Amino acid sequence: MKRAEKALNPLRDPRDKRLPRVAGPCVLVLFGVTGDLSRKKLLPAIYDLANRGLLPPGFSLVGFARRDWAHQDFRQLAHDAVKEHARTPFREDVWNQLAEGIHFVPGTFDDPGAFEALAMAVKELDEQRGTGGNYAFYLSIPPKFFQDVVKQLQASGLSQPSEGSWRRVVIEKPFGHDLASAQELNAILHEVFPEESIFRIDHYLGKETVQNILALRFANNLFEPIWNRSYVDHVQITMAEDIGIGGRAGYFDGVGTARDVIQNHLLQLLALTAMEEPVSFAAESVRAEKAKVLSAVRLPKDLGAYTVRGQYAAGWQGGVKVRGYLEEEGIPPNSRTDTYSAVRLDVDTRRWAGVPFYLRTGKRLTRRATEVALIFQRAPHLPFAVTDTEELGENALVIRVQPDEGVTMRFGSKVPGTSMEVRDVNMDFDYGESFTESSPEAYERLLLDVLIGDPPLFPRQEEVELSWEILDPIEEYWDKHGKPEPYKSGGWGPKAADEMMARDGRAWRRL
Repeated sequence: MKRAEKALNPLRDPRDKRLPRVAGPCVLVLFGVTGDLSRKKLLPAIYDLANRGLLPPGFSLVGFARRDWAHQDFRQLAHDAVKEHARTPFREDVWNQLAEGIHFVPGTFDDPGAFEALAMAVKELDEQRGTGGNYAFYLSIPPKFFQDVVKQLQASGLSQPSEGSWRRVVIEKPFGHDLASAQELNAILHEVFPEESIFRIDHYLGKETVQNILALRFANNLFEPIWNRSYVDHVQITMAEDIGIGGRAGYFDGVGTARDVIQNHLLQLLALTAMEEPVSFAAESVRAEKAKVLSAVRLPKDLGAYTVRGQYAAGWQGGVKVRGYLEEEGIPPNSRTDTYSAVRLDVDTRRWAGVPFYLRTGKRLTRRATEVALIFQRAPHLPFAVTDTEELGENALVIRVQPDEGVTMRFGSKVPGTSMEVRDVNMDFDYGESFTESSPEAYERLLLDVLIGDPPLFPRQEEVELSWEILDPIEEYWDKHGKPEPYKSGGWGPKAADEMMARDGRAWRRL
């Protein structure tokens, strides 16, 4: 007997974007519930989704960790995390409904018995809360444990969906340590899950301002005609942090900023900035255009001149004296890990031929900021006296990803007065001032996309491998040539980064 077709609401037009997308019945199994990511981002994001009415009443959350906890212990951890970190106001009725579906299964990743207990727990939730055998497994754990968990999910039958249900797995970056390890990780995942069930989270792609790159380009006729080599001089993509490594020495040392940020966040921003218009915003179309860009990226011939790595030294940050990277707890005194990295890349396409893309990221810099800046060519002729335009720079379009989300246009304007003096002015669009609704956290959007099964914002394996193909030769060069250049905390990085830009007659933007 065929299952009855789900009744469609005749009053709901799927084209009406005013109606929110709501997840269907499901269970989210969270591995690594005791970590900072779960406490500060994932658990608050789940509550915020529930508070916005985007989770079904029967939604269930199962935590899995090596703790001797009862269900109530995990609920208390989740409650405290939500109270401290949630974006939306705390409401007792929302929390109580969410808490009814929060459960905990104790165990280790190498214990088959624990995964059998997990299978029994989610089956009970199917019966009690009507979750229909739909499970998403979020691996908020170190990559070295991915294989153990995926194999246990397979052995326990949790990875195999029954008819009419789905199973999905979510993994956090890093997606490998280099190309070979990324391919190995992919092979492990594909033994158990099909590609369409694998969601690789890059939280930057969930940010509203990152998605606004596509809206800015393809929803407006104002920008697209000048979004090319005929008008753009160069592009700068920056992610600056004003903090050090904190307690992440065990993860960060040996990885560095290039692997941690450039390989995923910044190359994804490059792809979105440089891609051609997709035929639609369906997942396959967007991903295909991004992959084309990444496959067209070319490294500089002289890696010594056009790649830079640095390591923060002691200095002053926000009026406080801070220690250098080699003095951080858990860091070997001879570590060559980069805390700053910069590189020039070229995109070998008709649109971008001859336009360099400069990527930089670093810790312990002057301030926290992430932006994509298109710097335009100077006007071919200025009918002004030289003294009239002494303070006129280059036109720029700056997409501010964080913390002040928005867009800035910089152009020349006459200074009021009797003389024809032209200087730079800024015109700002600010998310916080232009919309009544605050931007959701990236993890809210991405978690909802996982539960709905909407993958455009998740990099597919081809993109991951292309990114490693770009970065691996740089890392290999660095391994054989010297060590990172020290730079004072609280500044803008090593001198070599400024010298790299000066070779091309350019300079980094002041943020």
